Amino acid sequence: MGMLAKIRRMHFRDKLSLREIAKRSGLSRNTLRRWLRAEDVVEPAYPARTTRSILDPYREQLQAWLRTDSHRPKRDRRTAKVLFQHLQAQGYPGGYGRVATFVRRWHADGGATPRRPGYVPLHFALGEAFQFDWSCEYAVIGGVRKRLEVAHVKLASSRVFWLVAYPMQSHEMLFDAHARAFAAFGGVPRRGIYDNMKTAVDRVGRGKERIVNARFQAMCSHYLFEPEFCNRAAGWEKGVVEKNVQDRRRQLWVEGGHRHWSTLAELNAWLASECRAAWDVMAHPDWPELTLAEAWEHEQPQLMPNPKPFDAYLEQPVRVSGTALIHFQRNRYSVPAEAAHRVLSLRVYPTELVLVAEGQVLARHARCFDRYQTKYDWQHYIQIVQRKPGALRDGAPFAEMPMPLRTLQHHLLRRPGGDRVMAQVLAAVPVHGLEAVLVAVELVLESGAPSGEHVLNVVARLSAPVPSADSVVTALTLRQEPQANVDRYDALRPTETCHVH
Repeated sequence: MGMLAKIRRMHFRDKLSLREIAKRSGLSRNTLRRWLRAEDVVEPAYPARTTRSILDPYREQLQAWLRTDSHRPKRDRRTAKVLFQHLQAQGYPGGYGRVATFVRRWHADGGATPRRPGYVPLHFALGEAFQFDWSCEYAVIGGVRKRLEVAHVKLASSRVFWLVAYPMQSHEMLFDAHARAFAAFGGVPRRGIYDNMKTAVDRVGRGKERIVNARFQAMCSHYLFEPEFCNRAAGWEKGVVEKNVQDRRRQLWVEGGHRHWSTLAELNAWLASECRAAWDVMAHPDWPELTLAEAWEHEQPQLMPNPKPFDAYLEQPVRVSGTALIHFQRNRYSVPAEAAHRVLSLRVYPTELVLVAEGQVLARHARCFDRYQTKYDWQHYIQIVQRKPGALRDGAPFAEMPMPLRTLQHHLLRRPGGDRVMAQVLAAVPVHGLEAVLVAVELVLESGAPSGEHVLNVVARLSAPVPSADSVVTALTLRQEPQANVDRYDALRPTETCHVH
């Protein structure tokens, strides 16, 4: 429209000839005549130039992938880089730039029909607040692909973040994630911003009214920060950590989801190192001249001191069965036999279970997240086999005894009364300790003639106290200290005369 207006001014207002206008505009005189004779004052539109692209043979496939992803949740949609890698696997010889441009234009033309509402930008002072959120990820642990709940904790000002993976979302996992994050940050902000997760909020009321879980309130009181909860369906109120979930999924979990991990602890150690490495290379969005690590150095002095970690357990009563087992989350765990038919207090930690009665710890077990498993401690059943030694033959807990004890049991059970003798050997474990009994059993097995009496004798000798070499206190003093000289004994021998015949 600008060129047509220019030509009309030169022709009708300045009275220039077509030759002069053609010289100044670079257009042919035929084109100028056609434009000036047209009745509507609209500059003609020429069709866009079409050129063949190296992406053309793969255009339909790329559009099909984009349409498929538009029906998936946002967390499962593939990025342009991942689509580019898929095209390369099909033989695409071009570069990433063409694919990224195509994807961007496809979305701009309404391919995915996004609805993007507007938001208010947020600002947080140094040391003022952190934001917390959960995300669902998948990883191969111990050869099995498992669903994980990943806790994201992010300082709202410096934007440093911390990730910890757990098998599930629960109170003890939530408390442990806070303890790890505050230890990594070197302090505690004054506010914590959350959504209305069930591990923190028991009931959502009108407006900002919340009935907060008592145990969660105890954690906030321990760290001295004030919890704040977003409105319903208002994730933008904690948009800093919401974006962190998306970014870490596209960055960390591209590698973490494809690698194989032997344990969850190994995965969490890798996440910790990756988080710290990202702090050193990522630029702060508000201060591009600073990295996240440099911004964190400015924020750390503004944080409240980090106290000792909150005792992150959830307590509940459990009843012990007649087989000295308690049930928790579809698994069974053993307790000492003397606690059968009693009600104990179960303290649930992220990685272990602790059974307490009257303030005394009765048993500890590594927590199992599989289902329908039974975890025995064979020492819990030693008291029962003193009364019922026949249970040693088929008792399930005793299949987990150390190998020396199982070998000794194999020898003793072949003899009459071997059950009772083996029960007597096991009775020495609570008295003398497992290590002393194992050493004694190994020595007896090496002798080639294993017996219960021999084992108990060796245990008694190993556990016998060493006599002390205390000096005798006396008022007598020696004028001459004795010397170790064995030649003096020769003077006591009678003199013998040697006769030669």
